[in-house]
Amino acid sequence: MHIGIAFDLKPDGPPPAGAPDDHYEEFDSPATVRAIADVLRAAGHTVSELGNGRPLLEALLKSPPDLVFNFAEGTGVSRSREARVPAVCEMLGIPYTGSDPLTLAVALDKDMTRRLVADAGVIVPKGFVLPPPREAYDGEFLEFPALLAEHELACPVIAKPTCEGSSKGIRDRCVIRTPEELGPTVVELWNAYRQPVLVEEFIVGDEVTVGVWGNDPPAVLGLMRVVPKQPTEHFVYSLEVKRNYEALVEYEAPPKLPAAVLRALEEAALTAYDALGCRDVARCDFRVSAAGVPYLLEVNPLPGLNPITSDLMLLAKGVDVPYEEVIRRIVESAVARG
Repeated sequence: MHIGIAFDLKPDGPPPAGAPDDHYEEFDSPATVRAIADVLRAAGHTVSELGNGRPLLEALLKSPPDLVFNFAEGTGVSRSREARVPAVCEMLGIPYTGSDPLTLAVALDKDMTRRLVADAGVIVPKGFVLPPPREAYDGEFLEFPALLAEHELACPVIAKPTCEGSSKGIRDRCVIRTPEELGPTVVELWNAYRQPVLVEEFIVGDEVTVGVWGNDPPAVLGLMRVVPKQPTEHFVYSLEVKRNYEALVEYEAPPKLPAAVLRALEEAALTAYDALGCRDVARCDFRVSAAGVPYLLEVNPLPGLNPITSDLMLLAKGVDVPYEEVIRRIVESAVARG
């Protein structure tokens, strides 16, 4: 089978002027593309690298593959940017791995994700969204503290861009411990990411990610807890932590949590996967409160696939599933769907 790989490479050099330093954080390295291509070739497939954007379009029109292996994130700040590759594939009648355009667009928007999974019975943190003003904000932040009381929230809360992945915009400073910190933090995020900001209650507890794969029915690949090496009351699995993960955290897969909590996490992940219409593979991120209640933070139907650093692959390694098996199962699931 001829498989084309759709991806976005992280460019060399700094981000554009005025962009935050995590502007390209979602994009992948050549090492990830090579690793996936090597697995596919070892399985007997012919592999071509499509990239994204115009090169991908030209390649699909000139020599359409039998299947597109999609992990392209898309450029810009559009909340539908991850949906572009599958939308093009559907228009051209080319099968592809992973979720469809609607799922990818909804899952990139944390607020839309919250609404859909909550309607399906999954617990999410209380929160509200603040859309950016049409013009640059020049106020004194006086109106922001009242918003917390209006939405029945008390500090600490956390603020994050609604439509980003790979922890873009989620920094240690996004934990807001006093009402007076809300305004400056939100405005900083507005200016940097040019999109609405989600303000959520901060759930004190364990950070756990759940891998789900397959279809009809999907199954839990495994669970992994992110444990800070220096415990702190307001630990955030932030961009600073992910960039220095070896020094700052340990990954515990499977997690050393009570069996009832593990079951609740698995059930919530499968429910969210189904509610969003995920296909083939996804990763669901949770915070588990001190009472053992899992709160869904987000669902990533385009999880990172770097064999060394991606959370899904760290999780798979912890539960003794080889990298090659994950890649093969994604392809097999897509092919079985037809």
